[in-house]
Amino acid sequence: MSLVQLESFVAVAEEAHVGRAAQRLHVSQPPLTRRIRGLEDELGAPLFERTPRGMRLLPSGERLLPRARAILAAIEDARQAVQARHAGATAQERAINAAAPL
Repeated sequence: MSLVQLESFVAVAEEAHVGRAAQRLHVSQPPLTRRIRGLEDELGAPLFERTPRGMRLLPSGERLLPRARAILAAIEDARQAVQARHAGATAQERAINAAAPL
């Protein structure tokens, strides 16, 4: 299970439509559909019911959705923490360099 698959799953679940999710993710529909099918194959369970009007989460998808959101939120939190720490270190380095005699 990859982060790309989880991002794709969340987008389709939230949009309830592969086309809208594809636009949101800036990908075409076929690769997005392959990601979802790959995730379903890996998990051994269908996550969506495909309907003429779009996609509807099945109980297995409903169980995965809050966990997928939590994983993606944790990744984003880690990214922001590292970037904030790096930005702080960079600002500190600039202050030290500015105070150092030439």
